[in-house]
Amino acid sequence: MSERITPSHLSRKALVYIRQSSMHQVRNHTESKRLQYAMKERVRDLGWSEVEVIDEDQGRSASGTVARSGFEGMVTHVCMGNVGGAVAARELFTRSGTS
Repeated sequence: MSERITPSHLSRKALVYIRQSSMHQVRNHTESKRLQYAMKERVRDLGWSEVEVIDEDQGRSASGTVARSGFEGMVTHVCMGNVGGAVAARELFTRSGTS
């Protein structure tokens, strides 16, 4: 465990947010999917016992035209202080024009 992670952090849950922007990515980028789900074990290795995986936004673009209830729920948990200082996500930004 890192000295920056305190018992106060560990007493609350950690979130792992998993998402790929398109159904093409969900179907074809299986290594990315595997790495994203593996973050749950990494967060456990850091000391969290309660880790919630949020993956309901798979295949939903962040363009603003599609509701992403998983992201909205994650933000709500963070704002309410329910999360112990850990929100894990991979590959949040992609270059324009990539899928």
